[in-house]
Amino acid sequence: MLQLSKPVPMKPLASLEESYELCRQITAIHSKTFYLGTQLMPEAKKKAIWAIYVWCRRTDELVDGPMAESTTFETLDRWEEHLESLFAGRAIDDVDVALVDTLSKFPIEIQPFRDMIAGQKMDLYRSRYDTFEELELYCYRVAGTVGLMSMAVMGVDKPQSMAAWNRDKESYNPTEEAIALGIANQLTNILRDVGEDARRGRIYLPLDELALFNYTEEDLFNGVIDDRWRELMKFQIQRARKFFVEAEKGITNLTRDIRWPVWAALMLYSKILDSIESNNYDVFNRRAYVSTPKKMLCLPVALLRANVL
Repeated sequence: MLQLSKPVPMKPLASLEESYELCRQITAIHSKTFYLGTQLMPEAKKKAIWAIYVWCRRTDELVDGPMAESTTFETLDRWEEHLESLFAGRAIDDVDVALVDTLSKFPIEIQPFRDMIAGQKMDLYRSRYDTFEELELYCYRVAGTVGLMSMAVMGVDKPQSMAAWNRDKESYNPTEEAIALGIANQLTNILRDVGEDARRGRIYLPLDELALFNYTEEDLFNGVIDDRWRELMKFQIQRARKFFVEAEKGITNLTRDIRWPVWAALMLYSKILDSIESNNYDVFNRRAYVSTPKKMLCLPVALLRANVL
């Protein structure tokens, strides 16, 4: 007969202020470049973005974190049930308190969160992508969704003109551009982390494009850097930059108080591609990053673009 243990008293959850502070700390520690961009946002919006970031990070760590080996499809199904509790207004963990509050204040849909979990499930059964079309779906799920979550917080600007012909005009919702920024960031992550992923047996570069440059999986696992590899990386970097350019087109449609941090975040992250080039495409032995002085130099340029473009 099943013996029921005595219920363990529930520990009180963090206060709202404590929960947002936890989210801030986690963001600052684990994503310094992203955190710098959020520092330029209005208080309410940056706190909401921290709460979303922490949920995304926790989701990613289920398949890439220290306990990833124990993660199964059932684990992710339970995580989706956890998600549904949050959207129902029920916090379970300390950091959930901030996200539940964020969900109550901003028009955030649940589907991008579900799509991200679906992307993590792909990592449980796939370690290769034959074509870019397959990889693009993965990138949308694990990163394009972040653009959709964030845009609901950032807000869309209203038409400035009050002329009669403009009064009924709806604001343009830069959904595709938001997705493009997420995909651009993920492609940048993939290029930066080629060596790290290879050590885990994963290849995210499309296999048909490796073949196009006569570069093999064995070459990749051995960290071969030659003309074939450099040409392949140039091709991949060019594609990532096209997604960044596409994302830029939507920034002018965001609310004015958010354009500077979005421009800054876009510019800072795209600089990682410059770093890969500066390292002569060696992503096996050197980790591409953007130095603090270079980050600081981006900020006034981002501000200028936010005010002019």
